[in-house]
Amino acid sequence: MHSHAHSHPLGGHDHHGHGHGHAPPDFGRAFAIGITLNLVYVAIETAAGLAYDSMALLADAGHNLSDVAGLLIAWGGFKLATRAPTARYTWGLQRSPILAALANALILVAACGGIAFESVHRLMTPLPVSGNVVMLVAGIGIIINVATALLFLRGRKGDVNIRGAYLHMMADAGVSAGVVAGGLLIRLTGWTWVDPVLGLAVAVLVLRATWGLLTESLALALDAVPPGIEPGAVKDWLAGLDGVAAVHDLHIWPQGTTGAILTAHLVMPAGHPGDETLANIAHALHHRYNIGHATLQVERGDEHCRQALPEACQS
Repeated sequence: MHSHAHSHPLGGHDHHGHGHGHAPPDFGRAFAIGITLNLVYVAIETAAGLAYDSMALLADAGHNLSDVAGLLIAWGGFKLATRAPTARYTWGLQRSPILAALANALILVAACGGIAFESVHRLMTPLPVSGNVVMLVAGIGIIINVATALLFLRGRKGDVNIRGAYLHMMADAGVSAGVVAGGLLIRLTGWTWVDPVLGLAVAVLVLRATWGLLTESLALALDAVPPGIEPGAVKDWLAGLDGVAAVHDLHIWPQGTTGAILTAHLVMPAGHPGDETLANIAHALHHRYNIGHATLQVERGDEHCRQALPEACQS
C-alpha cells in the first residue's frame, strides 16, 4: 500500500498521508475452494462418525463445520473491506475483517464447549469404535486441511483475517494427525475410552489455537495499537524531528486488519514547516511503521498551549 500525502490546511490542522492503498490480493478463489473442500469433508466425517459411533470423528466434524462458517465469515469480511468509501462510511468498510476474525474466534470457542460436553458424556457411557475407520477418515482430513491452509499461505503475514484462516487450517491438520494416532491406539488396544478422550483433546487444542486470534481481533476491535507498532517509539521518532519541541495527543489505531491511522499534535515553536515537510513525515511514518494515514496538527506553543500543557509547550 502506497501512502499519498495531501495537504488540507483547515484551522491549523494539516492532514497528510491519507492511505489509499492498492487493492489487496484477491483470496476469493482460495475461500471458495477451501469452503467446498471442508463441506465435503464434514459430510464424510459426520456420516462415518454416526455409522461407527466415533465421538472423535463427530467432534472433529462439528469443529470442521465451524471452520466452514469461519471461512464464510472471513470471506465476507474480506469482500466488504474492498468496498469504496461513501459519504456515511468515509473509511469504507475496511474494519469488517476485524469483526469477521472476532466472530470466527467466538464461533470456535463455542464449538469447543459443545465438543467437550459431548466427550465427557461419552466418557461416562463409552461405545465401541472402529480404529480403522477413525484412522482413514482423519487421514483424509490431514490432506484437506493442509491443502486449504496452503491456499492462504501468501497472505498470512500481513492480514489477521487471512492469518486466522491459515492458522486455523494448519491447527486442524494437527488435530487430524492426533485423531489418526488415536485410531491406531484403539485398533491396537481396543480401549473405548480413547475416542472421547481424543474428543476432549481436540477441544483443548482448538481452544489453544483460537486464543491468540480471539485476543488479537478483540484488541483491534477495541482500537488498540496494531501489533508490530510501538507507540513509544513512534512518539520518540516524531519528537526527534527537526523543529519539534514536543508531541502530545498521539493516537494510533487500526485502519483495518492491515495498516494503521495516526493523529498527533506537534509543538513547533518556529511555526508551520510547510506542506512538503509534513508530507515527508507522513511518508516516513508509512514506511517505518506501516501507518498509512497520518493527521498532524502543528502548534507554536503559544500562551493558550502553555496554560493547558505547560511542560509540553516549553520552547
